[in-house]
Amino acid sequence: MKLSLKKIATCFTVGAVALGAAACSGSPSNSAKGSDEITVVCGAMEDLCQAWTQKFTKETGIAAKFVRLSSGETVARLDAAKADPEFDVWHGGPVDGYGVAADKGLIEAYASPTAAQIPDKYKDAKHNWTGVYVGVLGFCSNQKVLDSLGVKVPESWADLLNPKLKKQISTAHPSTSGTAFTTLWTQTVLGGSEDKGLGYMKQLNDNVLQYSKSGTAPGQIAGRGEVAVGLVFSHDCVKYRDQGMKDLVISFPKEGTGYEIGGVGLVANSKHKEAAKKYIDWAISADAQNIGQTVGSNQVPTNPKAKISDKMVDLSSVKLIDYDFVKAAAAKPELTARFDEEIASKPSK
Repeated sequence: MKLSLKKIATCFTVGAVALGAAACSGSPSNSAKGSDEITVVCGAMEDLCQAWTQKFTKETGIAAKFVRLSSGETVARLDAAKADPEFDVWHGGPVDGYGVAADKGLIEAYASPTAAQIPDKYKDAKHNWTGVYVGVLGFCSNQKVLDSLGVKVPESWADLLNPKLKKQISTAHPSTSGTAFTTLWTQTVLGGSEDKGLGYMKQLNDNVLQYSKSGTAPGQIAGRGEVAVGLVFSHDCVKYRDQGMKDLVISFPKEGTGYEIGGVGLVANSKHKEAAKKYIDWAISADAQNIGQTVGSNQVPTNPKAKISDKMVDLSSVKLIDYDFVKAAAAKPELTARFDEEIASKPSK
């Protein structure tokens, strides 16, 4: 089944909720093996979400469609519809958000047999989520813009406070974006307290051009030369560079940086629970994790049997902070509220 350009545009609009999502998989509404149909809320790039759901349908006969939302939006939508869930599975996006959803009873435990293949450090002990990829937070810089400003490629968080970078940094808002919350939590860990973490973000605010909704957008904004630096997971910067934004360069802060575990989890009270479980079993597999590379998404897979590409970041080459996902999830609601009140709502100098 082919999709028209108009229909594709509808699918990829955040506002195209359950109705618009029905067209996204390009699959018939009734599967070849029964009437099961699942809706996936997806936190990855749109093309990867589409590749995942289409491949799952092809392999199982279970029709799958998706809606692309950032982590904060996903939790809000799950909470708003918890009495009558519109989604069955959450796939992709940092697991800090999954922790918030689990605390609210919006996702439920499922011990997938496939999860036995995944190292313990990449899965929740209570089975609320299983990690399917790892991404590292980095600096996605436009070399031409940096050269025009007389600024070197940033190699530390302190470098981003350079007055020459005023209005030259793009990042997302941590209330809506899991990527941006990773930045905020990274500063909290490096500073030793939430106050210190927010203190750094207040200084950074002077150099921020805007706070986007999506965590991947800053890479595109930098790629277009609208700012010098975007704060994104490095695999997103690689993807944009491969797509033609040749001025992009990737670097990592020497003080240490945060990372994401992208997860998959079962939405509480799913109307298609057995089909949703089959999707989760499949998503954890090495074959499913290999799909990312076919659409230019080079996150590091969590399944040891999955393929590793030279476009993937070598996790041993980057200084990673001690990122406690359970603690981060518990702190997220209050910390993002403080960010909104103390930083995002205040005009930069």
